[in-house]
Amino acid sequence: MADTDRVAGVKGTAEAPARAGLVLTALIVVAGVANLNLSVANVALPSIGRAFDSSQTALDLIAVGYSLGLAASVLYLGALGDRYGRKLMLLLGMGLSVPACLLAAYAPSDTVLFLARLLGGFSAGLAYPTTLALITALWAGAGRTKSIALWSAIGGGIAALGPLVAGALLQNFWWGSVFLITLPLVVIALLLAWFLVPSGVNETDDPVDNLGGVLSVVLVGSLILAINFAPVPNKGALTLGMAAIALAALVGFVLRQRVARNPLYELHVAGRRVFWVAACAGVIVFGSLMGSAFVSQQYLQNVLGYSTLEAGAAFLPAVVLMVLVAPRSARLVETRGARFTLLCGYVSLLLAFGWMLVFWQDDSRYWQIGLAYAFVGVGVGLAGTPASHSLTGSVPVRRAGMASGTADLQRDLGGAILQSVFGALLTAGYASAFAATLAVTPDAENMSGDMRNVLTKSFSSAADAAQQYPQYAGQITAAAKTSFLDGADWAYTAGILAILAGALLVFFLFPRKEQERQLLADYHTEDNG
Repeated sequence: MADTDRVAGVKGTAEAPARAGLVLTALIVVAGVANLNLSVANVALPSIGRAFDSSQTALDLIAVGYSLGLAASVLYLGALGDRYGRKLMLLLGMGLSVPACLLAAYAPSDTVLFLARLLGGFSAGLAYPTTLALITALWAGAGRTKSIALWSAIGGGIAALGPLVAGALLQNFWWGSVFLITLPLVVIALLLAWFLVPSGVNETDDPVDNLGGVLSVVLVGSLILAINFAPVPNKGALTLGMAAIALAALVGFVLRQRVARNPLYELHVAGRRVFWVAACAGVIVFGSLMGSAFVSQQYLQNVLGYSTLEAGAAFLPAVVLMVLVAPRSARLVETRGARFTLLCGYVSLLLAFGWMLVFWQDDSRYWQIGLAYAFVGVGVGLAGTPASHSLTGSVPVRRAGMASGTADLQRDLGGAILQSVFGALLTAGYASAFAATLAVTPDAENMSGDMRNVLTKSFSSAADAAQQYPQYAGQITAAAKTSFLDGADWAYTAGILAILAGALLVFFLFPRKEQERQLLADYHTEDNG
């Protein structure tokens, strides 16, 4: 059966291609809501920090809250979609995103804002994995590759446009306005999903492994929180507790999946080389995108003095190249294989982070900023498609929720982990550098402990102190910028190491083109008896 026939349900008619395009558009718009909400907070972080006098850790949690809610829920909610209806999950997710956005926009404290972001991530967990699951169920072969490329490119482009739109709003409105951006898009997504997305496509009657689902939520959530609290002073016990919970949940999840009659996550499928290597590769690719945006938006505003609009617009090279390169990536996957395409993407990402580490200073010109973003866009555009395509191609269609949930984990767990790692290193590096500066300051012995804590807390706290003590404003601001750059360099170095590790994994363990095709054919034969 032709790909368009499968989508349209209008066999052999001229209406099928048009119908297929409309269905894909609806799925991309739904995914766009999740992607846009994912990225709008980054450009507003300095404004949020000033509004609530937030610590760097609080800002890290606000930035990662949406990814945390999404990453923790996608596996469980993807399985629920396979069982109870993917279209229903789309509609519920879009509906829940409305109160989540409103709560974030009018949050009275940074704690409430973090909880609102968490709720928003959960609403995206209802809808976002379903979009890729439906693409997997509705298309096959080259048609699926092209659809995934468009889904990945346009979704990534929408996410990358978030800082630009948010920056424009912040020029004239309060920080909460950035969380209202997606509301018009939600209305469009709801209408398109209601009228265009088909129901009952290759769904299953098997019961859902609810215990496994709960364990997966606890595992991912506690892991990300442990990473975020690791560098925070006096939070060692909390960090160890979260890490212990994550380890216990991991052991429980694996044991449960081994004995469950209908496991949430089929471990023998997850153990397929095409699947697990692609999953790990995608975590690093998408994590690099989100992590670089998280650090760089603060760098542009705090160190270079960009306005919110300028900081958002600076990311445009990544947006444009991501959208332009992804469709070409689909053709490259078909002609040269996923391994070659992934490695090309990794080379570009490595260039991006190396460039940031060497050339992003306190006097950098825009061409130095834009070139790094261009490398990021090319890297994600090249690597994003094969990372998702290999996952969906190596599982049976009845387990599309598992594949799409894993593909979403690539983005969201990767984003959450690398944002958390980058944020932790930024926090630790900033505090260490500022403390070292204070140690050699002539008046250091006369400075109170509270003032030391304020200065080492975050860049926004130091900026507030500079306003309160104008006679020291120049010294405080200069020290804060230098300290931020030191912390950012820690983050860029971690990114380089992660990208190198991913590239080595793909180079040595991902199969070459012909071997990959043979493995995928073997998987298909095994899954169909």
